[in-house]
This record gives sequence, C-alpha cells and structure tokens, in this order.
Amino acid sequence: MSRVQMFNSPLLLGFDQLERVLDRVSKTSAEGYPPYNIEQIGEDRLRITLAVAGFSLDDLDVSTEDNQLVIRGRNNEDDGQKVYLHRGIAARQFQRSFVLAEGIEVTSARLEDGLLHIDLMRPIPEPEVRSIKIEKGTPAGGKSKSKTIDVAPDKG
Repeated sequence: MSRVQMFNSPLLLGFDQLERVLDRVSKTSAEGYPPYNIEQIGEDRLRITLAVAGFSLDDLDVSTEDNQLVIRGRNNEDDGQKVYLHRGIAARQFQRSFVLAEGIEVTSARLEDGLLHIDLMRPIPEPEVRSIKIEKGTPAGGKSKSKTIDVAPDKG
C-alpha cells in the first residue's frame, strides 16, 4: 500500500518533519487509558493531568523521547494472596504519549490524590528580522553587484 504524502506541494518546503509528527499523533490517539485533561494555566503554560489512581510514585515514569512526552505506569504484580469478589479498578500497565511542539519544555511532574500533573512551558518566540543578501549574476568577465533586501514577518 502506498502512502499519500500530505505535504508534497513545492510551496511547502521543509514540512516533512510535521508530516512525521502527524503520523505519530494518529498512531497514539487511539489509546484511551488512562483518561487525561489538558488545560492552559497561563499565557505560556500548559498542564496535562492523568487519572492514575492506584499507582504510586515508584510505579510511574515520565520522560521525553524525541519531542514526545511519554508516561508509563506499571503496577506491582499481585502477590496472589488477595481474593477479589469484584475487580473494577484497572491495575494494568499503560503507556501514554504526547507529541510536543518544538521548544516546549516539561517543567515539573507531581502525583497528588491519584492524579499525575505534568506542567509544560511554551516559550513565546521573539520575532526575528534578517537581511538576505542578493547577488547579481555576473556576465563573463564582468563585476558582480549585490543588494540587500529586508525580510520581515508578515503582520497580516
């Protein structure tokens, strides 16, 4: 089966990384456990909250891998001594991944009342203006001339 490329237009140069990110997001979005919230807690701050009731600090691992936030939970195995009449609390292991945009940093993670809170910071970039030198092609044996044009972000 051939894969259709979304960003194969000649006007979208350098967006192949974005296509890979969208691929990763589509693969990880199907998993529904554990449930989570994402909230904006400031102009440049986000918080991901996962419901991880029954997991202790030793059972959880939070890491970043290749612009991905990965949360893993592994419950300690039952010792076989408990006899359940009903077992409705999920005690299965999980891995939940979130694709992070370039520049987003994980600032903290804390476990509180069965909820794992992970705080993220999204720095607001300063607009950058650069000048690009344009050189004139030289005819055989002629001198080259150059001109500088300012390139500014579109404020539209």
